[in-house]
Formats: sequence, C-alpha cells, structure tokens
Amino acid sequence: MTAPHPSAKFIRMTDSVSPAPESPAPPRLSWSATSRLIRLQNQTGTWLLMFPTLWSLALAAQGVPPLRLLAIFIAGSFVMRSAGVVLNDLADRAFDRHVTRTRVRPLASGELSPTHALLIVGLLLSVAGMLVLLLDPLTMLLSPVAVLLAGLYPFAKRVIHIPQAMLGIAFGWGTIMAWTSSRGDIESPAWCLFTATVFWAIGYDTIYALQDREDDRLIGVKSSALLFGSSTWIAVGVVFCAMLLLLGLAGWLVHIGWIYYAALAAVGVWCLKQALQLREAVPPPTAFRMFQQHVWVGAAVFIGMIAGFLI
Repeated sequence: MTAPHPSAKFIRMTDSVSPAPESPAPPRLSWSATSRLIRLQNQTGTWLLMFPTLWSLALAAQGVPPLRLLAIFIAGSFVMRSAGVVLNDLADRAFDRHVTRTRVRPLASGELSPTHALLIVGLLLSVAGMLVLLLDPLTMLLSPVAVLLAGLYPFAKRVIHIPQAMLGIAFGWGTIMAWTSSRGDIESPAWCLFTATVFWAIGYDTIYALQDREDDRLIGVKSSALLFGSSTWIAVGVVFCAMLLLLGLAGWLVHIGWIYYAALAAVGVWCLKQALQLREAVPPPTAFRMFQQHVWVGAAVFIGMIAGFLI
C-alpha cells in the first residue's frame, strides 16, 4: 500500500481548521468622521445660533454692527454649534443607536470613540475661549454660562417634556453676550431678544422633532412633539406669535423704523402658513425642510433690523 504524499496530508489538516475570526478594527480619528460629527455638511444649526447674536449686535449698534464683533460672533457661532452637537452625540450615543435617522452617526455607529469626541470638544472650546478673550471683561464673565448650557442641553430630554426650551436658552445666551460686547451692560432689549430666541427655538425644534416622534416614544425620550401631539400646530403657532411680539418690543425699545415691523409682519404670515401646514401629519423629509427654512426667518429679521435703522 502506497503512503499518502506529505503535501496531501498537509492540505487535509489545513482544510479541517477554520480560520480565526478577525477582531474589529479599533475606531480611528479621521477627517471624514470628524466632519460628519460636527455636521460640517449641514450648517443650519450654525445659522440658527448665529442670527440671534446678529440681531443683538444690530439693535445694540442701532445699525450695522462693527465688523470686528461680526467676525467674532460668526466664528463663535460655528465653533460653539460644532461643540454642542459633539456633546449632544456623546451624551445620546446609546439612544441614537435605536433611532433610524441617527444610528449612522460616528459615535453611535462606533466609527469614533468617546475619547475622540472629548478631544474634538476640547479643541473647539479652546478656539471659543480664544475668541472670547477678544471681548470685554463682562462678556468674558458670561461666557462660561454658554458652555454650561451647551453641556446641559443633551440631558434635558431625559428630564423635561420640552427640551427644546433648553436649546432656546442655550442659543439665546448668545444674544446676551452680543449685547454686552456692544454696550458693556445687559439692557431690556437684550432680554427681549433672549426670550424671543427661546420661543423661536421651541417652535422650529418642535418641527425638527417630528422626524423622530415615533422613535422617541419607543425609547422613552421626552420631546415637545410628543407632548403637544395633535395640538402641535397650535403650540407652534403660539410660540411663533410670542417670538414676533418680543422682537417687536425689542425694536420699539430702541426706536427702530417702520420697515422693521413690516419685515416682522411678513415673517408672521410665513410662520402662520407653516403652523397651519402642521394640522396634517408631515413626513420626516418635509419636517426637516420646514426646519431648515427658519434660516430665512433669521435672515429676514436681521435685514429688517438693518433697514429699520438705515432707511
């Protein structure tokens, strides 16, 4: 009987051994993942944070704000919004894995690690700190509140039924800082702008939350879209009315011209149309487009302010 060839024996032995499973590669910091983490491709949130600060700068200056302050607050809006979304994703990564729209975010999917997120936040807040150092002492004293509010917002949806109000407070704080950087004090129009921003954010972020209403209900996350339910269109209409009344009061306090009120009236008609649209269920893509359109609301109010002083 002929003995088997040694190579045939080797082949049979290797065939019977299954390869060891490969361990998943550890998360690596990359520009692609970082840009998606800070929503670089979608700057709607930056605009919505920035415009209230521009309102405040324009009213405080009673016209075109100083270019230096404009540059600081535009850059600061981008940096702080970027830091805010990273903090939000860091806090919500466990929730995000169960929401269709957010499960692909870099932290939820494991593409980036919490350590990466903390490094990115640290860098962004360092840049924000350098920008604040260019401002007056009172504004520098107020700046830690902005960081605190940005850190608290992600946890609001675990505690209160209208976490959108906390977002509005965080965004509105920029109006206070912008006013003090111009005037060196906090005056009544600044508080009107702050409160108007809170109401505005409740409105547009409730529309945004309509995208995730069913997922939020399943995982137990609180949301104004869930709280208001079928009355969402009424609630959104009410908060938009409150926003416009407070913006009108802020303008009246600084004796702005009539064209500003014409701009507010036009914005009011548009907001009413949007609120009425919510009487029927809107699909997520429509809700997102409606949310994005509020950038134009911010722009219209800002242009109206400038025109109200110059024309």
